[in-house]
Amino acid sequence: MPGRARQNRAMGHDMTETSANMAEGTQKQRVQFAKLFRTFGTVVIFVLLVIMASSQSDAFLSERNITNVLRQMSGIGVMSVGMLFVILTAGIDLSVGSIAAVGSVASAILLKDYPLPVALPMVIGIGAVCGGVSGALVAFFRLPSFVITLAMMTAARGIALIMSNGQPIMVGNAGQALQNFGTSYTFGLPNPALVMIVIFLLALVVLNLTRFGRLVKAIGSNEEAVRLSGISVPFHILSVYVISGALAALAGILITARSGVGSPSVGVGNELSVIAAVVIGGASLMGGVGGVINTFLGVMILGIIGNIMNLAGVPGYHQQVYLGVIIVIAVLIQNASQILRRH
Repeated sequence: MPGRARQNRAMGHDMTETSANMAEGTQKQRVQFAKLFRTFGTVVIFVLLVIMASSQSDAFLSERNITNVLRQMSGIGVMSVGMLFVILTAGIDLSVGSIAAVGSVASAILLKDYPLPVALPMVIGIGAVCGGVSGALVAFFRLPSFVITLAMMTAARGIALIMSNGQPIMVGNAGQALQNFGTSYTFGLPNPALVMIVIFLLALVVLNLTRFGRLVKAIGSNEEAVRLSGISVPFHILSVYVISGALAALAGILITARSGVGSPSVGVGNELSVIAAVVIGGASLMGGVGGVINTFLGVMILGIIGNIMNLAGVPGYHQQVYLGVIIVIAVLIQNASQILRRH
């Protein structure tokens, strides 16, 4: 009898150990699946959308249509890079659309008095200052980024309206070089789209191959740990808002280059599209998670969706509703992958 009892206890121990091993294996599989989903989910959605769009319209894969999508999304794409940097630090920047309007108006005004190589850096500098004001309040005064950038969104839009007296400003002959650039092609790509691609490549290098990029991600993941290691967290938080503001102003320049007009109405509602692109690209609004390539795909997904709806004749107001639904779905998918990793 004692021998049988020992045998039963041994069998029970083995069964418990086996169950624990199975549970651990299941957990590892879920974590691996969640990582794969976060890494390649955006790619899968992008491919499926391309297949669906090409099956719905023969015009979708035409060179003219593809270049048109790239041109239209160039401003959103440039702003999404700055937004990615901010979101990686667990922040948000609602002012990008309004700063783009300041950039658009300022470029049309400054080109009348300064040559192109002088005027455009000045415009980008104005955007950087706007972003820097928001960043300083968030970084050094620990104020909520949502509230501060909402205030900057309102203030920057007002500045754009004041600068332009509420009227569009034609770039005229003084800005003809900028307009020529915005409507021309290089290597078969529209110049605004080429600028967007260059910005994405630079961001890819910065976030993955530099100390600054690694620290930006680390701040979003565990700000206190970075602070305790002796790193200046406020400086890095300030920097990402400066980057976001500068890129928003650059987006405004690209929009002016395409249209030949500096308008204070540029960028209205673009905050929604930019945040949507970054979130669809798999970035976490909690910070620390996100990638440049997936953000680019997120921008292209938005462009494809808009293009499909345009080809199908969907009214513009309906498109805004669908865009809101897409953001909700993207957040739900993101949360689903996080739940898989936890359970």
